[in-house]
Amino acid sequence: MNPAPETAKPRTAIVIGGGPAGLMAAEILSTAGIKVTLHERMPSVGRKLLMAGRGGLNLTHSEAFTTFLTRYGVGAEPLRHALESFSPTAMREWAGSLGQETFVGSTGRVFPRAMKASPLLRAWLGRLAGRGVTIVTRSLWRGWDAGGALLFQAADGTQWIAGADITILALGGASWPRLGADGGWVPYLQSRGIAVAPLQPANCGFTIGWSALFRDRFAGQPLKNITLSYATWRIPGEAMITTEGIEGGAIYALSAALRDGIARDGAANLTVDLRPDLSLDELARRLEQPRRGQSLANHLRKATGLAPVAINLLREVSGNTLPEQPRALAGLIKALPLRLIATSGIARAISTAGGVPFSELDDNLMLRAIPGVFVAGEMLDWEAPTGGYLLQGVLATGAAAARGALAYISR
Repeated sequence: MNPAPETAKPRTAIVIGGGPAGLMAAEILSTAGIKVTLHERMPSVGRKLLMAGRGGLNLTHSEAFTTFLTRYGVGAEPLRHALESFSPTAMREWAGSLGQETFVGSTGRVFPRAMKASPLLRAWLGRLAGRGVTIVTRSLWRGWDAGGALLFQAADGTQWIAGADITILALGGASWPRLGADGGWVPYLQSRGIAVAPLQPANCGFTIGWSALFRDRFAGQPLKNITLSYATWRIPGEAMITTEGIEGGAIYALSAALRDGIARDGAANLTVDLRPDLSLDELARRLEQPRRGQSLANHLRKATGLAPVAINLLREVSGNTLPEQPRALAGLIKALPLRLIATSGIARAISTAGGVPFSELDDNLMLRAIPGVFVAGEMLDWEAPTGGYLLQGVLATGAAAARGALAYISR
């Protein structure tokens, strides 16, 4: 009598990091029948996703894909395949499969109807549980032991090792470390001979060095309907005065260039057009009107429509001595110079630049130096502005790493 055939042992995977990239990798792998264990150092997963969703979860962008791809700068070509495979259209379909219908906003950005992350995350975790994904929280990855096994540490200091057929690293960058990503993985990869580009703040604010009077009175107030210019870039939008300097959507769109300019030149000279909807000639004409006993501040407010924060920003930059000649004052309004001297720091940045260079990976996002180990999300050396590009890139690389891992074990 012939013995019964042995049952094939299920393939296993360990995903390290419970952010969007790790969760997406776990979804792709578990759908393919892989037994997945996901480790997260925090008490719960998806914390940065929930934070991002507080102001309306910007999933992706609806612009043409050729334009969409350019938003990733030098990372566009390395990310092309991942973004084509998990495109903005695929993102919307995926959200819909979780019961989260999406819509396109007036600026082309895509949001879930719920305008927050918690319903999507709950449905997502329910799907993962249904597919057998095990999530281990308060499990801190500590690199590899001497034998090459994955080393983990519990909150009480207890350590243990684990192994699997494949490993996906999705530990994030180093921004908002209180939400879980602190860049602590860098020395572990470097110890295995893997180059890591220095982690830097992306989509960040900048330090200017306001006077105490301006800082105390106007920190937290917005500059609306402005246009920022730096080098060849010209970005319309809004910004926010902070205690240190300035931040906001238009600033974030320029942050990579501004950050690199500060590193190169010691400072970055940003130009602000406070009334981009009015020409220099029209502003000058309005300012030429008689004051009729009004203070200069009231004259400016009535003639130009500038908010108090903008008027006082003019004073701050000009040393509290505004030009008397109307055309010169109009010129200052149209081209107000701000000298940025530093970034606001990586802990306050929205995202992280730097990380594992694509040269350290094969086409499937597997580390060349450690076969069977894949990298996804903000750990990779790419950056993109806010507007849906960040989350799209994170989820797309999570899916790409998982597909690469499936191809690897199929061989």
